Order: sequence, then C-alpha cells, then structure tokens
Amino acid sequence: MPYSSDVAAAEALTTSYQKLKNEISKVVIGQDETVRLLLTAIFCQGHCLLVGVPGLAKTLLIQTIAGALDLDFNRIQFTPDLMPSDILGSETLDQERNFKFIKGPVFANIILADEINRTPPKTQSALLEAMQEYAVTIAGQKYGLGRPFFVLATQNPIEQEGTYPLPEAQLDRFMFNIYLDYPSYQSELDIVKSTTSDQRYDVQRVITGEEIREFQHLVRRVPVVDNVIEYAVKLVHKTRPNTDMASPDANQYLEWGAGPRASQALILAAKCNALLTGKYSPDIEDVKAVTMPILRHRVVRNFKAEAEGISVEQLIKRMM
Repeated sequence: MPYSSDVAAAEALTTSYQKLKNEISKVVIGQDETVRLLLTAIFCQGHCLLVGVPGLAKTLLIQTIAGALDLDFNRIQFTPDLMPSDILGSETLDQERNFKFIKGPVFANIILADEINRTPPKTQSALLEAMQEYAVTIAGQKYGLGRPFFVLATQNPIEQEGTYPLPEAQLDRFMFNIYLDYPSYQSELDIVKSTTSDQRYDVQRVITGEEIREFQHLVRRVPVVDNVIEYAVKLVHKTRPNTDMASPDANQYLEWGAGPRASQALILAAKCNALLTGKYSPDIEDVKAVTMPILRHRVVRNFKAEAEGISVEQLIKRMM
C-alpha cells in the first residue's frame, strides 16, 4: 500500500501496531513486552526464539499474532524423530514416474517451530538456510520462500531433560531471544477468569503481507545519527573478551561475545522501536530498550561466571 510520504507511513505503522496490540490482548493477557518484541522482529524481518517453562502461552501467543496478520501460517511440532524432509519437503514419484517436489510446512509466511530444542541438531539445522537465505535446497534445486517470512520458535529451558541445545550458528540467526517468566498474581487471576469461562474471542485480521513488507522497507529508511550507531557498536565490542574495547566484565566472565549481527540487530530494532513509540529517529534509549533480548543469546559465560552465579543479564546490564 503506497503512502504519500514516509511520515504518513510511520503514522500508519504506529496505528497498525496499536490495533495489533488490542487484538492480541483479547486472547493473551499480561505479555505486553513480549508482544512488542515479537512485532518489532516482524517489522525488522527478524526471527524470534521464546524461552520459558511449559504453560506460559508461548504457542498461543504466536498463533494469536498469526491470526491478526493476514498471512499463511504453519505450526511444526518438533520431536526427537522429526526429519529435515518433514520440514522442508521431499521429492516423490508421480504417476508418470517423474520426480515431483512436495513442499513441506516451511513454505508459509509464519512458521511456529514449537519446542525447537526437542529435535536433534540435524533437523534443527534444516531451518538455517530458510531463516538466512529465504530459500531451501532439495536435491540440488533451490526453492524460494514467500515473503514476508518469519520463524517464531519456542523452547523449553535447556536444563530440562530430553532437549538438544541449539547450535550457536542457529541461535545467532534469531534476532531476539525472549524469556517468558511466570505471570504476576493479578495477571494469573485474569488468565484463569478468562480461560475457564465459555466466552470466546475472535481475533480480527489487522494487517496484510503487502503492508508488512512496506513497513519493513520503512524501518530500514529511518535515519540514525552517528552517535547512536557508535553506542550500539561499542556495546557489542564490550562483550568480546580479550579485545581492545572489551569491558573488564567480559574479560573476566565471558567465553566469547556477540558478532556483527548483534550490531545490525540493535540498530534495526532501535529504528523500529522509535517508530512504534511515535518517534522518527532512534536515540540511545531505543537501543537500550532492545539490548537484552538481542545480546542474551549471543554471549557465552565462562566457568568462573557460572561458578559465581553471575547471569548473562547481569553482565549485559553492567556493560550498558
């Protein structure tokens, strides 16, 4: 949908965001920050990993967001016996004995990769090319995926039995690592009242794929002043132990730090965060607002940090 100017497009994005939040809040209670981050990732062409114990409405949240977006949606339940072909598709013989490619569930706009750490690395890595290149390769033939394309994955904490930690290369493909905590007492009261009655809420479709793509281009056109970019890049450099700009905490407590994708994600997400809050250019506060979910899964603590009980979140807060 063409807009008369970028300012008009920015105002349309803010309006659409508020409508999306209202629709999602009909079903999902008390997850405002998570909803903001998920929608930010969608407008930035990013992917999200939601981490939390069972029963925190991770799957319901993603299904509700998919319902509010006029896009194709597929859910893949990851299990230990799932094979890459179950995700990507496979070639079969047709009646004329010619090979024909049958598309797998990855050929949709929104993919819910449910409990992604329940399946072995071989199957987890089947999503790598799709997430980065927006294509899959089967028997030497490359098949493009439709746009927009998002992978929204859920994961149980690694400490639970029967899980396979995601490889670092795949973790880095996720723009945000969003940690879901238990709801507050008041939120849980509202959840129980809402979900144990016979009342049903219909989520209206608010935004189309064409509008999402327009907003994605708009986010990239947002101007950023140099000092904001410098802050983001310095922050990422602080996480890299034994380098010129490493912070004392990184040298003491980190095994390795974040890569260049983190710097790119910080600026993109800050641009989107500014638009969602009615600003036309991000400042350092916008970078700080998205720092935790961007860096949380990209830095790795060493044994000393684990032994002293110092969390990744504590280290990131000190560096900010």
